[in-house]
Amino acid sequence: MVEAMLRGFRAQQTARGLRDEGITKREQVVKRFMAFTNEYPWLWSAGQVDEWSLSLTAEHHLAPSTIRQYQCHLRLFTEYLTDPRYGWVRACENEFGLGMHPVPIVHEWNTIAHLNDYEGNPDARPFTRDELQQFFDYADDQVEWAVRTGRKGALAAYRDATLFKVIYGWGLRRTEAAKLDVVDWGRNPAAPEFGRYGMLHVRYGKAKRGQMPRRRNVAAVMGWAVEAVADYVENVRPRFGHVDHPALWVTERGGRIKSAEINARFSAYRDALGLPSVLVPHSLRHSYVTHLTEDSVDRRFIQSQVGHECDSSTAIYTHVSNDFMNSALRRALSPAFETGPFEKRSL
Repeated sequence: MVEAMLRGFRAQQTARGLRDEGITKREQVVKRFMAFTNEYPWLWSAGQVDEWSLSLTAEHHLAPSTIRQYQCHLRLFTEYLTDPRYGWVRACENEFGLGMHPVPIVHEWNTIAHLNDYEGNPDARPFTRDELQQFFDYADDQVEWAVRTGRKGALAAYRDATLFKVIYGWGLRRTEAAKLDVVDWGRNPAAPEFGRYGMLHVRYGKAKRGQMPRRRNVAAVMGWAVEAVADYVENVRPRFGHVDHPALWVTERGGRIKSAEINARFSAYRDALGLPSVLVPHSLRHSYVTHLTEDSVDRRFIQSQVGHECDSSTAIYTHVSNDFMNSALRRALSPAFETGPFEKRSL
C-alpha cells in the first residue's frame, strides 16, 4: 500500500510538470518521516509532526528554511492521500478497517511560517573593494608561483582565478558558473567593444520550486573581466587538451569542474589571506550587486542581470559602503539648500 501511494504521488507530480530531482527529494522526506515515526501513513498524527520538527531543530540543527521545506513536502504528500479524488481514504478503510485512513497532519499551527524575505546568516556580507582586490591578486599570484616553481596545477590555478572573476563580473551563482559552456558567450550589439564576450547566456539559473532551471542573458559591464575570460578561453583552456569538451571550466582529466571544487579553492584562498569565514563564493555575487549600486547603476538593470523577479530580492543583496551612503545623502540634501539655508522655498 505504501509503495502504491508513493507511485501515485510521483505520477501526480509528474503530471504537474515537476522535475524528477524535486520529486525524488519529496519522496525521500516522506520516507524519512515514516522511519522517524515507525508508522504507516494511515496511522500518522499531527503530534508526530511536532516531534519530528523538534528533532530536526534540536538534534540535526537544520535551518528554519530547510525544516519548512521538509514540512511542505510532507504536507503535499498527506494532501494527496486525503484528496477524495484519489481514493486512498476508501482504499485504506477497505484494507485495514473503519477509521484506518490518512488524515491531514501538517497545518499552519505546527509549521514554520515564512515571515522574513531573508532567512540566511545575518553575518553574511559582500567583499569590500579592498578585500576583493586582495582575493583576485592572490589568485593571480598562485598562477605565477606555480609557473615559476615548475609545480603542477598552473592551468587549474589560472582556470579558478578566471572563474572567480567571472562569478563576480557577471553576478553569477556558483552552480550557474560551474555549468557554463563555451558556446554560452555571445556578442552584444550594444557593446561591440566586448566582441564575442558581450553577452552571457545563463542556462542553469535558480529554478522555481519544482520547475526547470530559468534562463537569462547577462550583459558584460566590466571590461577587465571580459579581458580575463577572453584570455582564458583563447590561450589557456586549449592547453588542458580537451578542446571538444563543451564545458567552459574543464579539469585536467577532461571533466567539468564541480561546485565542491569551487568551494575548496575559494576557502583555501580566503583562509590564506585571513579574510573572514563569512565570505563564501556567493559573496562575490553579493559584491556584484553592491558595487554596481555604489556606482549608481540603475536598480532595475541590476535586478535583470542577477535574475531576480522581485526588487525585494535584489535589496537583500545590497550592502552599500559608508562612502556611498554619504554621497547619496549629499545628493539628497543638495536640492534643499540650493537657495541657501535661510531663504524660504515654495513647496
